[in-house]
Amino acid sequence: MLNNKQELVFETQVIEVGQEAQDFSAINMLILFGQEAPDALRSSCYIINVQPVKAAITTGMQLKINDTSYQITAVGDEVQRNLTNLGHIAISFTGKTTAELPGTLYVEQGDYPVIEAGAAIAIGTLR
Repeated sequence: MLNNKQELVFETQVIEVGQEAQDFSAINMLILFGQEAPDALRSSCYIINVQPVKAAITTGMQLKINDTSYQITAVGDEVQRNLTNLGHIAISFTGKTTAELPGTLYVEQGDYPVIEAGAAIAIGTLR
């Protein structure tokens, strides 16, 4: 995952990819949800193992999906709680520096990731 395990705030693995999950690439967004995702939303989500968030997620940290890192530019007010309790957040690849939606993590613009079952997702600080 990240270079030093002590720097990890959150890490998980994608266990299922909803049939329509990739469709959100058209708006530079992806949706994570834990295994308890409601049936109405499941097809739109990347289903992950819910894991504890070990510390506050803040701007300047990195989101890493497999081997690609993105700098976090804004963190919605509900990201921490939703990720911890439900494994549910949206990730916006727009580079916005102000969180417009409370459950959304904003990261720098970049190539939209190709995510398959087994993909590793981590959040932390790289020195």
